Amino acid sequence: MSATEYDALLRETQAALAAVRREVAAGTLPALTIALASDDWSSIDRAAADLARRFDHLVVLATGGSSLGARSLATLAANPLGQPRSGPRLHFIDNLDPDTVGGVLTALDQARVGFLLISKSGGTMEVLAPALVCLDWVAAKHGKAALADRFLAITEPGDNPLRRIAARSGFTVLDHDPRIGGRFSVLSIVGLLTSAAIGLNARAVRAGAAAVLDQACQASDIETVAPAVGAAIAVGLARHRGILTDVLMPYSNKLIPFASWYCQLWAESLGKQGRGLTPVRAFGPLDQHSQLQLYLDGPSDKFFTLLVRDVDGRGARVALDGLDDPRIAYLGGRTLGDVVAAAQRSTAETLAASGRPTRVIALSDVDELTMGAIFMHFMLETVIAAKLLGVDPFDQPAVEDGKTRARAYLSKGG
Repeated sequence: MSATEYDALLRETQAALAAVRREVAAGTLPALTIALASDDWSSIDRAAADLARRFDHLVVLATGGSSLGARSLATLAANPLGQPRSGPRLHFIDNLDPDTVGGVLTALDQARVGFLLISKSGGTMEVLAPALVCLDWVAAKHGKAALADRFLAITEPGDNPLRRIAARSGFTVLDHDPRIGGRFSVLSIVGLLTSAAIGLNARAVRAGAAAVLDQACQASDIETVAPAVGAAIAVGLARHRGILTDVLMPYSNKLIPFASWYCQLWAESLGKQGRGLTPVRAFGPLDQHSQLQLYLDGPSDKFFTLLVRDVDGRGARVALDGLDDPRIAYLGGRTLGDVVAAAQRSTAETLAASGRPTRVIALSDVDELTMGAIFMHFMLETVIAAKLLGVDPFDQPAVEDGKTRARAYLSKGG
């Protein structure tokens, strides 16, 4: 992309950013302005404390963005074996599979287990089907009276199947903001309830997001607004160079679920009317031994974003203990963090040297404040990119068509 093309795109992006700022000021972008909310903390805190007090395990039945945001945050509290620092252990059933549901219930047979059901519409079949199975399982084990104490739901106000199920079984329903779609819901109760229940600082998540939103709305120079620049580059590369694949490559296991969240956000928000950009997940250093071969020596049709951390000097130190092998001498005295830092730097440099468009987003650490910031960064980038592409980032017409067909097949018994 030439300097002339980039300058023209920045002018176009300036208009898109101005539109976002007007919508934020008018309160018509609740998916973003939820970061500034404070009136829902009492209900979030109360429900989180109740879950933490009553359960050792919490099964979260949700799918798509209603699960991926919460799952992304949950990794912050978990040790490498998946145990949270406090509160219940979370089990996300977000990709419906009969073996998984049965296996989870069998494994938790004797545990203090609760169930959180999340569906914005209240009619998501991938949530309702396992939810009904779990309701029957609890009723068979503990009696129908136990359902009121074991289940909690989040869904939008109004009459819907999930609310009817809750009314029949007697369990509590919390409101899902009807203005916020699942893939944008991580900063709402949908993403923050489970986070607070396992001891995370949910307020810091919103604070990090609010700081990015405020900077984007107040900055006088568009080139200091990273989400706007990112959107301009991504759309510009697609428009002028035919680069339609965007690779997100985080260098932290804590960010693996975040990469899945990003892929849904980017794909479902932008892929419309024959337009869009295809997101791809890659994980460093792992995929340096697989995908990087394609990225460097395959077609030059991808835009790369590396999420790197300041890990120099972290972790255990490598001791060679008298091993006299020049082939591994470079590891002597280095920490595991030093090895990752070298991998991050070398990947970015070799991609750039190979002429692959690459940006690096450097994180000092991966904590609640940082997660909130990168959630908002990519949501803003998505909304601005959608304006440049001329599509609505908040609908999903093709997905709805697929849901309608699936329900029809089930109704026919086919």
